[in-house]
Amino acid sequence: QPNCALKEHSMSNIASIKSPYEAENSGEELDQRYSKAKPMCNTCGKVFSEASSLRRHMRIHKGVKPYVCHLCGKAFTQCNQLKTHVRTHTGEKPYKCELCDKGFAQKCQLVFHSRMHHGEEKPYKCDVCNLQFATSSNLKIHARKHSGEKPYVCDRCGQRFAQASTLTYHVRRHTGEKPYVCDTCGKAFAVSSSLITHSRKHTGEKPYICGICGKSFISSGELNKHFRSHTVVWSMN
Repeated sequence: QPNCALKEHSMSNIASIKSPYEAENSGEELDQRYSKAKPMCNTCGKVFSEASSLRRHMRIHKGVKPYVCHLCGKAFTQCNQLKTHVRTHTGEKPYKCELCDKGFAQKCQLVFHSRMHHGEEKPYKCDVCNLQFATSSNLKIHARKHSGEKPYVCDRCGQRFAQASTLTYHVRRHTGEKPYVCDTCGKAFAVSSSLITHSRKHTGEKPYICGICGKSFISSGELNKHFRSHTVVWSMN
């Protein structure tokens, strides 16, 4: 288990003496630690409750990844990202749904699952189009469709993205990395959702069911494709 508290403490001590962040920046961000205003990232405008959160956030823009997985060598900007990643190796899913007993590696995944599959509320509402979301992070991502904001930039080709995860998948096109491997047949995938869909071919699971005819499918894409066949029949009639 990564010793994040020790790592963060040691980095904080180093930063208080003379950090690269202080050396290469104007000090405008750092001055906010001593003002009454909440510290804000001058790159993307995100606001934080404390300066230490801003410092951790700045690693995203600067590409600093001090937390390294000892199992595969993959590096991360924040300790909690490493902890979550390690669970992909160990298979640990500590967050259990009380209604269906399904397990999740992250608490936010459990919250999202409960709201999407068990009819719980969607409390986050878009001010522009009134669309509602199960999590605040999904609302933030959605809001970028209206604003056109794309804060995540590929350092290889300059292409910009609204989501960090989309940038991660994009970078794998450059690197050819496919970290998600099927335990049954060994086929590798760049995206975890692709592995999940592929695994259903082995298990026979078909969780997506057509509300018109009851036919089931392994992915939402296949269900949508099937649903269009009903639309064609209706238009012909």
